[in-house]
Amino acid sequence: MGHAGSSSLTIAAQHVFDGAEMRGPGSVRISQGRIESVTFGEAEARASIRLPRDAILAPGFIDIQVNGGGGVLLNDQPTETGVRRIVEAHRKAGTTGCLPTLITDRSEVIERLAAVAEACLKIPGVLGFHLEGPALNRSRKGIHPEAEIRVPDRRDLAAIKSFGGRGRSIVTLAPECVPASMIDELIGVGLRIAAGHSDATAAEIGQAVDRGVSGVTHLFNAMSQLNAREPGLVGAALEDDRLFAGIICDGIHVDRTGLRVAFRCKGRDRLMLVTDAMPLAGTNERQFMLQGRRITLHENRLTGPDGTLAGAHLTMIEAVRNAVALLGISVVDALIMASRTPAAFLGLESELGRIAPGYRADLVAFNPNFEVVGTWIGGAGSMSEASHRG
Repeated sequence: MGHAGSSSLTIAAQHVFDGAEMRGPGSVRISQGRIESVTFGEAEARASIRLPRDAILAPGFIDIQVNGGGGVLLNDQPTETGVRRIVEAHRKAGTTGCLPTLITDRSEVIERLAAVAEACLKIPGVLGFHLEGPALNRSRKGIHPEAEIRVPDRRDLAAIKSFGGRGRSIVTLAPECVPASMIDELIGVGLRIAAGHSDATAAEIGQAVDRGVSGVTHLFNAMSQLNAREPGLVGAALEDDRLFAGIICDGIHVDRTGLRVAFRCKGRDRLMLVTDAMPLAGTNERQFMLQGRRITLHENRLTGPDGTLAGAHLTMIEAVRNAVALLGISVVDALIMASRTPAAFLGLESELGRIAPGYRADLVAFNPNFEVVGTWIGGAGSMSEASHRG
């Protein structure tokens, strides 16, 4: 999967987070898109790239839920150009791997994305796709268009199943709204299934997890809540260690207490930072159209005409910064939730999420103000102007 330059490259940094712990000075040697060796101690004098003294070099961020960015909504532009624009916008904020996310829409929109999926997987930074819907529970629709929420018919199913084996792709569905055999069918073609936009009981979630459902989409949002006698999807997600859960750490979608409870229950190895980003990420625009409704940005909050939250105005570097601030956790824990854990959820834990020999050279460098100074995808780099000294 390398998008590598053929030459080798050495990056020297004063601070290296290797995916497990924060280390002192080190040098990462990259060859053919992969990490060839990592040496700690003195940063190598002859390095091709020396990072600023205060910069941290870490595994690149992996965002499993990104609806848009750079002025593009995937639903409006399910094309190679559209995907490229989204990926490039988020790369500036440290995302080196993502799943462009299609929310509930007409069959032909799913088919249009399916038709270009293979080509899009060649774009550096695309790991697969995330189909959020259409098999959701209308009572937990959030901003998804109610008229398009449905149990997939044969046509839908053919399009959805075509994403199996195309990178590492995810389908978010409400398990209580589809026949169990459909979950088996989707998992059978290599898709990962996440429960979301669901009013399921904890027992229904348990049965779905037994069938192979392994994720939870934006924990706490658009799902059955934890109550005394019915723990719902929230309770099941917090209690069941088999489930990975994405969470929107913007200080808007989930209260700080909820974030902390989730971290205590799930820990850094099961909780994943996601952006749920919309087209305004990486732009200075204040509004966009979502399936015929005007969505407005005010104080970092995106809302539809009736006040419903419509995705997030968030990037991965901001999610990492917010996690440290709101959860009171170490930057190490936040970085694990931004890279190693989503890599594990996608079954890519031996490829991504660590700085170690044999791993793909997907890296991010950022300073103590959580400003990205460089990214590398398969060893091919992009540095901000201020930080490059050859």
